[in-house]
Amino acid sequence: MNLSSADRIVADLRVWLETAPAGARLPSSRELSERYEASPVTVQKAMRMLVALGLVESRPGSGSFALGRRAAARPLDFSWQTGALRSAAHPLPALSAPLRETAVDKISLHAGYPAKELLPERAVRAALVRAARGDAAIVKSPAGGLPELQAWFASELASVTPSGVTPVAARDVLVVPGTQSALSSIFRVLAGAGQPVIMESPSYWGAILAAAQAGVTIVPIPSGPEGPEPADLEAAFAESGAKVFYAQPNYANPTGAQWSPSRREKMLSVVRAQGAFLIEDDWAKDFGIDNEPTPMAAYDDTGHIIYIRSLAKSVSPAVRIGAVIARGPVRERLQADRNAESMYVSGMLQAAALEVVLQPAWRSHLRSLRGQLRERRDLLASGVTRFMPQATLDHLPRGGLNLWVQLPDEIDLPRLVQECERRGVLIAAGSEWFPAEQPGNFVRLNYAGPDPARFTEGTAVIGAAMRQQLDASG
Repeated sequence: MNLSSADRIVADLRVWLETAPAGARLPSSRELSERYEASPVTVQKAMRMLVALGLVESRPGSGSFALGRRAAARPLDFSWQTGALRSAAHPLPALSAPLRETAVDKISLHAGYPAKELLPERAVRAALVRAARGDAAIVKSPAGGLPELQAWFASELASVTPSGVTPVAARDVLVVPGTQSALSSIFRVLAGAGQPVIMESPSYWGAILAAAQAGVTIVPIPSGPEGPEPADLEAAFAESGAKVFYAQPNYANPTGAQWSPSRREKMLSVVRAQGAFLIEDDWAKDFGIDNEPTPMAAYDDTGHIIYIRSLAKSVSPAVRIGAVIARGPVRERLQADRNAESMYVSGMLQAAALEVVLQPAWRSHLRSLRGQLRERRDLLASGVTRFMPQATLDHLPRGGLNLWVQLPDEIDLPRLVQECERRGVLIAAGSEWFPAEQPGNFVRLNYAGPDPARFTEGTAVIGAAMRQQLDASG
């Protein structure tokens, strides 16, 4: 992560302020401008940040002065909250591995979002500026979303709908502030606390988290390189009485699995026969590499599929805009739940997202992105093969952002994660992607992170840490 000029000034001065006595005068703005070769505006911004941090006092006409280190405050007593809160009904992790911040000097193979250079950065910045100048910045947007954005999401799905199937309409679309919150709504509306929801195992950690938050009971079924077996799904429906199945038919996170056309047809037949819902999470719609992903929802006009599409990863993580497409009474129930939780989605972010995806450059960007992801995927996979021979990479995903790698059972996975981080490589242990006990040791390695030139170095570090453990145990 690159620091701005103001951030660099703040970081440098904070080191000095650690030992500066209270009342010590900071250099003048002119001196700081010369020292850091920064504009007066940048220096003023840095000083405001230091004041906000409680490290500096600004005295008009006199300058800026160090406040000095404060005496240690007495420990605060929050013990009363233990009795008031009681035990958490559904304990949630404090911070998932993919959400951890990346240090500048680390090799980041753990993150879940594409690096900045893989985003349409110029288009996003320009769209945000224009959206801020328009009415979207100061008025409430419609509860279901901007009509133009609803129409765009509908057209994306309708464009691949085969003849004989009624395509979705704009009225079937609910614009949501990122699909994570949408998952919570869907689990609440379709199942509810204590009710069963079938889920692939492994599966997206955010879906597992949303299910826990909603209090549903997850019924896991195993999933391989081509997804789960239809027979396993049928058995899970029969044994659990579930009416909801959450899945990622295209480039599943974390495995990269993609269902074949015949498997999609069989799975949809099982769902229909059970009178159930399939929640199709199409998170990687824009990340095809070796083929074009076709949503299962394009083949369903009977309301069995609840379709989720996100722009937070492909447009920008700062533009958290997604959509839920649902037909029939379930759409109204979802709308009511969304209204109760967030009322409406930021019109400014919707306007910015819409401008980006409507530009001709958007399609050009996606074509370029495909090639970049292919290069990064192949580079990381070659590093795994070369430097981690004890690991198993079952298949090369045809899209998505991740490699799913199995490690020997003798590996102490938490210790490996810690050792790799100590050596400057961040990886994500696969345990977070299993809704029940994990059947082996896995790591998810993201090939869309920054600085792919260091992928080889990163896999070499992981391989060396693995060998160290295996040699010690053997």
